Amino acid sequence: MTTKLDTEAAHRQERNATLIAALQDEARNEGESGWELDVINDAERGRWIAALGAEAIGELTYRFVDGRIVLLSTWVSPAYRNHRVATELIARVLDEIRESGKKITIICPVVGEFIARKTQYLDLIDKVHPGSGAYPKHHSSEDQNADNKINAFQADLT
Repeated sequence: MTTKLDTEAAHRQERNATLIAALQDEARNEGESGWELDVINDAERGRWIAALGAEAIGELTYRFVDGRIVLLSTWVSPAYRNHRVATELIARVLDEIRESGKKITIICPVVGEFIARKTQYLDLIDKVHPGSGAYPKHHSSEDQNADNKINAFQADLT
């Protein structure tokens, strides 16, 4: 029996994996998006919104904790994924944070992956409280091959 929390966690991991895969695709294709995105700080609700006209197509949620900005979660509407929305949203948010002089704690793995690829933002990470999403662990090809073998073996058992 799965609980609601287990289901929500699985959906969150699925969304994060989708956005991280999109970041990897975007890293290969560094072209600009063809859209004029507005990035709006909705401080009342603790989120930056990526808007295309009047439509909110993505968001990055956050909280202030002890003078730091804790980046919690990134979301992009499925219709706009793989079009550099997450990349542009995260970059513009990090640029705004840099201007404020604040440090960040990263909970969102998508933001952690973005910073791993765009190392000019590493200095924003709070050294004492980097967060669980900071400094993602990248597996070597040997580790990935071992993981693939384990997954194949588990699939054979089901």
